[in-house]
Amino acid sequence: MGRVMLVKFGFLLLVISFWFLSNNILGQQQDEDDDSAVYIVTLKEPPIVHLFEEQELKHKKSKFTPKLKPRNNSRKRHGKSKIPSVAQSHDSFLRKTLRGEKYIKLYSYHYLINGFALFVSSQQAEKLSMRREVANIVLDYSVRTATTYTPQFMGLPQGAWVREGGYEIAGEGVVIGFIDTGIDPNHPSFNDNDSKRSYPIPKHFSGVCEVTPDFPSGSCNKKLIGARHFAQSAVTRGIFNLSEEYASPFDGDGHGTHTASVAAGNHGVPVIVSNHNFGYASGIAPRAFISVYKALYKSFGGFAADVVAAIDQAAQDGVDILSLSITPNRKPPGVATFFNPIDMALLSAVKAGIFVVQAAGNTGPAPKSMSSFSPWIFTVGASSHDRVYSNSLILGNNVTIQGIGFAIPTDDGKMYKMISAFHALNKSTSVDRDMYVGECQDYENYDQDLVSGNLLICSYSARFVLGLSTIKQALDVAKNLSAIGVVFYIDPYVLGFEINPTPMDMPGIIIPSVEDSKVILLKYYNSSLQRDGTTKEIVSFGAVAAIEGGLNANFNNRAPKVMYYSARGPDPEDNSFNDADILKPNLVAPGNSIWGAWSSASTDSTEFEGEKFAMMSGTSMAAPHVAGVAALIKQTYPQFTPSQIASALSTTALLNDNKGGPIMAQRTYSNPDQSLYTATPFDMGSGFVNATAALDPGLVFDTSFEDYMSFLCGINGSDPLVFNYTGFRCPANNTTISGFDLNLPSITVSTLSGTQIFQRSMRNIAGNETYNVGWSPPYGVSMKVSPTQFSIAMGETQVLSVTLTATKNSSSSSFGRIGLFGNTGHIVNIPITVIAKIASS
Repeated sequence: MGRVMLVKFGFLLLVISFWFLSNNILGQQQDEDDDSAVYIVTLKEPPIVHLFEEQELKHKKSKFTPKLKPRNNSRKRHGKSKIPSVAQSHDSFLRKTLRGEKYIKLYSYHYLINGFALFVSSQQAEKLSMRREVANIVLDYSVRTATTYTPQFMGLPQGAWVREGGYEIAGEGVVIGFIDTGIDPNHPSFNDNDSKRSYPIPKHFSGVCEVTPDFPSGSCNKKLIGARHFAQSAVTRGIFNLSEEYASPFDGDGHGTHTASVAAGNHGVPVIVSNHNFGYASGIAPRAFISVYKALYKSFGGFAADVVAAIDQAAQDGVDILSLSITPNRKPPGVATFFNPIDMALLSAVKAGIFVVQAAGNTGPAPKSMSSFSPWIFTVGASSHDRVYSNSLILGNNVTIQGIGFAIPTDDGKMYKMISAFHALNKSTSVDRDMYVGECQDYENYDQDLVSGNLLICSYSARFVLGLSTIKQALDVAKNLSAIGVVFYIDPYVLGFEINPTPMDMPGIIIPSVEDSKVILLKYYNSSLQRDGTTKEIVSFGAVAAIEGGLNANFNNRAPKVMYYSARGPDPEDNSFNDADILKPNLVAPGNSIWGAWSSASTDSTEFEGEKFAMMSGTSMAAPHVAGVAALIKQTYPQFTPSQIASALSTTALLNDNKGGPIMAQRTYSNPDQSLYTATPFDMGSGFVNATAALDPGLVFDTSFEDYMSFLCGINGSDPLVFNYTGFRCPANNTTISGFDLNLPSITVSTLSGTQIFQRSMRNIAGNETYNVGWSPPYGVSMKVSPTQFSIAMGETQVLSVTLTATKNSSSSSFGRIGLFGNTGHIVNIPITVIAKIASS
């Protein structure tokens, strides 16, 4: 429940569960002296994705590898022919190294990294690390999970979909891979027969669908074309419980079904929840193919060994886009955050031509709370949109309190007496006996004569966050007591959690504000009680109210705004919180109060249990929005590299909200809309995703695998890690680059000392055009951009030179921007960020 209804706590709850499972359940099943664990081992020989270029490398002057070639079927065939021998070589190596010893090999990684995951003791791990064939050995670690209307808010029906030829073909031919909790294949969002236009066969894709009792033959179709599950690390640890989890691609959680539908769900699926129609759902790229790689589970989350196996398989299958609504539980230790098995596998995926989207994490709003680190990964933060389901409570003193809850109203024009659960106890119940009686979870605790015909006031405490108490149970109790409706006030300890509207089958409302709950509602209620002058017992309840209901949405809200829980930059380069010269997040997209498909077997949220759709919030919901837009770009420009797709998304992003003002960001957990400030690139990256403009970006920036390698080699102490993960050695001569030298559509400088010059190269993919260049410098920095005007023909390249000079000594971040304004309408946006500034004496 926590992840669905209360985003912030969802992360905390999963962290706690990971710690408990790994430290307690494992401990119960192993001897005290047995320190066996799962390790991810990489070997020095390059993986398949690098291997087939090895001969070319011998004849090239390139430091690492030739530039990325267009993806085609030859890449796939290469990999498939090598896989059996690679796996066999791993087995042979392990037999020789651990001769006669017990071990369990979980996976052989073939395609993106050359290595394996295995369950061994620390002594065996040490023995493996001593072998000359072994490049790197890392202890496995845990990971966590980080729309009826948002296509309209993003302008798709009149914009991007029209450019693609209509929603009927939007995203067609593009395969989006999802690494998540699986999928419910029976959901109408994934049918292949809802369109008059038949799905084409994706010739570049070779994935398969697992067949199990709960994912039978026929679960896949012409839209859902691949489905596998990966759980060997969890199984080996002894925490995979078959009574709770599905050992198949079937989604027992709901999260994966939701994210897949947001990116690529069918168009026009009715969203009916609690017998009320909330509109019609559509994915951003409704004609895109879906392939699912389940590596996360509802009871324990997931582990890196399983996620890397999923990434490896997705790349081998031939997906075009990879969407990960997952983040690590902690910042990776070591020389730099970029050097971890997941990010390095994703680097090889990008090299193979796969665009990778990842959720930023729900750990905001603190600076450096980012959970997605590497420049080759497109990181997405969460914003609001302008649809709000508002509910309200009208008190007898003419004060109205705003709240939430998908509920019908009380009778029009009629006020009802309110009675607190604490004051409705029967004679056999007391707070001393049950300290949770305020939560309205047990019908037998209350006096029906007191409650009948009135509004019951219940406490929404941390137990609701934990799933120990539920809205549904409180409503059932209220109905059994013949209450007219229920009013939930928020407990002061439930702070910093995003509570989404909840389906209610009777009049009801949740007051999400602690201040409104305490200062307005409870103060009015208590002041309206009449007590006996001698006994102080309550003799009458004077507070009355009416519930307006929350089934109807309004669309007049200022949006987008960056949500408080969305993780923030600067991008941490290491565990010491040194700043990377990389802008994170890259972009924000709708992530708050998002309708999406829901698994029929999900019990993750009792409020949406049994429903076909659920409303969720988080960067998990934002990432698939961008994955869908990336599919539209890939459909329009099949030859685009991953960095060109990233460029198109970034340079066209919106900087203003729907009211014409700058995009704002929430900065606090408590009353976040009362602490808004103008969003910076560390809040929103380049801005808010603009799907229509991204299909016609004008100029694009390209960054090659070789560039990323030069960047990694430029990190102090990185030489052995680069070789360990990629099989390539850093050059002996000083040809490395810093993060700010990468040809990204942004410039981020962690420390600007004196004057520095930065260059960016752009290629024109549109017609001949003349651009004027404008800029605004960050505070404490003088700035010059050259040229100030240029004309460029289709296919030509233009280099932009940017000179930044620190004019003040400061450690506070400041922000500027470069704008390129074409005479045919193209606008290219380049954010400039400088953190520490050291002026020349």
